Amino acid sequence: MRSLLIILAAALAAAPVSAQSVRAGIDAWQKGDAAGAVAIWRPLAEKGDSDAAFNLGQAYRLGKGVPLDLAQAQNWLERAARKGHVDAAATLGLLLFQNGNRVSGMRWLKAAAEAGEPRAMLMVGTAMYNGDGVPQDPVKAYAYVSRAAAQGLAPAKATLADMDQIMPIEQRQKGLALAQAMAGGKQATSKAPPAKQAKAKPPAAKPPAPAKPSPTPPVVARGSWRVQLGAFSQRSSAEGLFAKLSGKLPGRQAYYIPAGKVTRLQVGPYESRAAASTACARLAPQACFPVEAR
Repeated sequence: MRSLLIILAAALAAAPVSAQSVRAGIDAWQKGDAAGAVAIWRPLAEKGDSDAAFNLGQAYRLGKGVPLDLAQAQNWLERAARKGHVDAAATLGLLLFQNGNRVSGMRWLKAAAEAGEPRAMLMVGTAMYNGDGVPQDPVKAYAYVSRAAAQGLAPAKATLADMDQIMPIEQRQKGLALAQAMAGGKQATSKAPPAKQAKAKPPAAKPPAPAKPSPTPPVVARGSWRVQLGAFSQRSSAEGLFAKLSGKLPGRQAYYIPAGKVTRLQVGPYESRAAASTACARLAPQACFPVEAR
């Protein structure tokens, strides 16, 4: 999963005139002046600048330059998403999904997936494959995951490899045809005809969920870095997420950090920021970023 600064830079690469002020906020953020960045972004966001609103939402989500406030984060991310800001829609969807609002989260993730955002396409594709809260559609699932993999998203590549081992070739070929139609902006359905070289379908069986990461050997945990997986209004929600992900974090322990009305879930320790970032990459599309323990 991309870091906040990479997301901000990508979102602003082709921004309009007001982007000069938004970029000034990014410069301040990169220099460690998060409060100064927020002061630049806020008036722009209040005037309707979607890039500024996205950045401001991220600041509230991370608690940098402002107190951590998920309600404010959701507010500003939604303002940006409603103006068509794709990264905002994906981030908002992941935030809502992570905090238990799966219906609204999936709605925003679908919007971002339709616009080609790779994290959203992986999330929606996996949900469609498993029929998790959405109608099961393995062909469309394959189309979304293959498009995300084509953009270089490592977890999507791993998921696609699993699907290649499980799905009949006819379904995969239909999925590729659908992915090409999606990428070309064509209206298509998952009923695309199979390619001519389709071979016999393997014996039918209910496939397991894709994207199961390879087991990681036990490690001796040490260091001053952790990964933060979210902030929750109830500690039990944080404990539930750690229980769900603990198998992907061998040898690490959970830290439940009170922060006002929320509890931050951090996991570690890790010996370096790079090691923490690598752990986050294995957890994608779960929201995750490295933090240094204080």
